[in-house]
Amino acid sequence: MGLYSSINIASTGLTANRARLDVIADNMANVNTTRTTEGGAFKRSRVVMRPIAEGPYWRSPFLPQSLDNGIGKGVRVVEIQKDRTVEESRFVYDPTHPDAILTGRWEGYVEMPNVDIVTEMVDMISASRSYEANAAIIEGSKAMFQRALDIGSR
Repeated sequence: MGLYSSINIASTGLTANRARLDVIADNMANVNTTRTTEGGAFKRSRVVMRPIAEGPYWRSPFLPQSLDNGIGKGVRVVEIQKDRTVEESRFVYDPTHPDAILTGRWEGYVEMPNVDIVTEMVDMISASRSYEANAAIIEGSKAMFQRALDIGSR
């Protein structure tokens, strides 16, 4: 691993968690949105992350360094998925609402977003802590490199 590998790995974590925080903020901003351009109520989004290098998460001590396939090089955002589970849809009876269902079994009900503020807050705390941990790794690496330069210049 190179001298700056820890900083590179932590920077991928910063980027991924920033995307996660943006998606959480969008979910919370649309907690009461009953009409979207796709039609229907807003559906919660979530970030799917994967390691940068797909493959086994272990490396054999018998393999040369060149065969490690980049394992341990960080994380990446694969996609941002919409949560379209019907079971989590919430209906509120409000026949005066402009988006109320006009006919059928759900007449007078409004489909509300499947966003739960408590879940979003827990996810936001988790993403914030992950972001802070990656920032601390960068600061620690920077301090370690600076100390090594100080020792080498004596």
